[in-house]
Amino acid sequence: MTLLGSLFARSPVRPLQEHMRAAVACAQEVLPLFEDMAAQRTDQLAARRARIDELEHDADRIKNEIRSHLPKRLFMAFERRDMLEILDFQDSIADVAQDIAELVDLRQMTLPPELREPILALVRRVIAACEQAERVIGELDELVETGFGPHQSARVEEMVAELNEIETETDVLSETAKRALFALEAEIGVGTVFLYQLIEWVADLADFAERVGNRTRLLIAR
Repeated sequence: MTLLGSLFARSPVRPLQEHMRAAVACAQEVLPLFEDMAAQRTDQLAARRARIDELEHDADRIKNEIRSHLPKRLFMAFERRDMLEILDFQDSIADVAQDIAELVDLRQMTLPPELREPILALVRRVIAACEQAERVIGELDELVETGFGPHQSARVEEMVAELNEIETETDVLSETAKRALFALEAEIGVGTVFLYQLIEWVADLADFAERVGNRTRLLIAR
């Protein structure tokens, strides 16, 4: 029996948790990528991209196995559609991390000194959001086992509320980074467009993490 088959035998939630770990691993690799950009280590960018590609392919493999093994009826407290929607949000985290690495590598991008701290602060908080979403998904199996009991549900509600707060912080940090970028627009020129896109994609990682949490909260509310 495959690893995923073994997990499905115990609970269809376990593969979802496995996928989330793979997706968040992709997001975590974005920080060393940006640290290399800040340090002008362009010779490291291809290797960083390759690592993220490898992790994204692993996440894709798990996603495809989930989709192919997921039964039509789960006989659980939530529907197949619920699980697939959460899976899609998780997968978007891995996909966006891969998009970031591809753009950085293809353009051999670096960070001007004035942008290093604003952007690195954003990346760190975005990863915190992804990791918090992973913790939320880590509670799903216990939620199911307790029949969405009030104590466990309240715990997850608190975790999702914290995730929402972190995502709000990333919105503020994203705007700070954009303002710092636009202050350099005349100096950077066309590069402004690509750095702006990177900031947007980094912020998107937190948005998708928040959607994972909010979709989980809807399960509890039923």
